[in-house]
Amino acid sequence: MLGAAPATPGFWDWSPDPPLALLVALAALYRIGGRRTFTPARTAPSQRRRSAAFYAALLVLAIALASPLDKLSEELFWAHMVQHVLLMLVAAPLLVVGRPWIRLWRSLPLSARRRLASTFLHGRRAAVLRAISRTLGSPAAGLALFSAVLLAWHVPALFDATLSSGALHALEHTLFFATAVLLFKQVIDSAPLRARMNDTQRLLYVVAAMTVSWVLAVVLALAPSPLYPHYAQLASRPGGISALADQQLAAGVMWVPGSITFMIIIFVYVHRWLAPQAPGPTSSRPPAGPGGRELGGANA
Repeated sequence: MLGAAPATPGFWDWSPDPPLALLVALAALYRIGGRRTFTPARTAPSQRRRSAAFYAALLVLAIALASPLDKLSEELFWAHMVQHVLLMLVAAPLLVVGRPWIRLWRSLPLSARRRLASTFLHGRRAAVLRAISRTLGSPAAGLALFSAVLLAWHVPALFDATLSSGALHALEHTLFFATAVLLFKQVIDSAPLRARMNDTQRLLYVVAAMTVSWVLAVVLALAPSPLYPHYAQLASRPGGISALADQQLAAGVMWVPGSITFMIIIFVYVHRWLAPQAPGPTSSRPPAGPGGRELGGANA
């Protein structure tokens, strides 16, 4: 029996669920860490741009997870795909560009930071965590996890399961975002996280990731019938479109808007490859401040 479609959400139907509260908490922690971080005048403009990128990432996450888009995604597959694109291909790279790691770390009390750092770096019980961290930080792991998570969660049985389980849906979105961060930190400098590849390797890496998303888009676009029973069984949809047309629109979202971030990064590295390299300083290491601490960079 066909189920009745829920009422279409309006513009003001925002949800104050845990994701929104978490984003507000992250913004507050970033602000606290910023007050505890000295920023030299020469790096202040770049730090303002990074802060803007971080807050923009939080805003995009709020739109994806707590705005009417979240409710609309229960009725329209293409809206659900917009959610996924925002999480993986907008919010994640913005967060990496924002480099919030040091400021979020410094939002913790000094005693807690010292204890956590000592335990993680030298504790025997943390040896497994250190090994996992090294593995997850590798380029191969970043690409493999991004690809596997993207494709696996779009298997019809698993995708439909997320629509009937709030916990599973939250896990899906968390993995989408986390694996995208692991991917983009390999191609976007985000100190103190280290990208291990040269420009040519990064270019090929991005092309490989984009190809995976294109494979998913092609499968959705060329399927002769709706793949997801949840959407196929709805009695009606906003706009009166069919389930198959909805699925094809979702494929278009993944194929075109979902490629924009990848194309921007590709253009940047192609431009670097083609443009003549200007002679730079003999050392890019920031000058040391009092006590031998470096100014700027990760401390900015």
